[in-house]
Amino acid sequence: MTTLVPVERIASKIYLIRDVKVILDRDLAELYGVETKRLKEQVRRNIERFPEDFMFELTKEELNNWRSQFATSSWGGARYLPMAFSEHGVLMLSSVLKSERAVQVNIQIMRTFTKLREALIDNKDLRRELEELKQITEERFQIVFETLDQLLTVESKPKKKIGYTVKEKQKKYGKRARMN
Repeated sequence: MTTLVPVERIASKIYLIRDVKVILDRDLAELYGVETKRLKEQVRRNIERFPEDFMFELTKEELNNWRSQFATSSWGGARYLPMAFSEHGVLMLSSVLKSERAVQVNIQIMRTFTKLREALIDNKDLRRELEELKQITEERFQIVFETLDQLLTVESKPKKKIGYTVKEKQKKYGKRARMN
């Protein structure tokens, strides 16, 4: 199976705006091989197919915020605010754009969204497993630390002397005792 557009290229054009993963109109137009103007034209002609959860226009504030995240802007002096298409909106574009390339690229975009969703689910599973492992490890180390604490408290108590102690006075055994 040959791919028109690499998955990495599609994935790099997916942004999180309004807590929704979207692709902007200019990026879709580039992927489909059409002018942004023509893509927007087709969307406006079929606007009833694009409810707010399928497609929305960025506000000026969102556009400025988006631009500031990328330091440079390739938007130049665009006169119109960009449209952002959710996964469902991209899917709906396939019914609006009739070219063979648009259909094939749409299939690749849907597969990319699916891969991203699977990666997110795998990431959640991995995070959950790590938390479980951390909990088990903490419990085991807690036992080790408690045991070490007990050993340290036992060792810090004064020890009884072992062996014989001489109860006689030391003078008899010292230098002075020899001189006498």
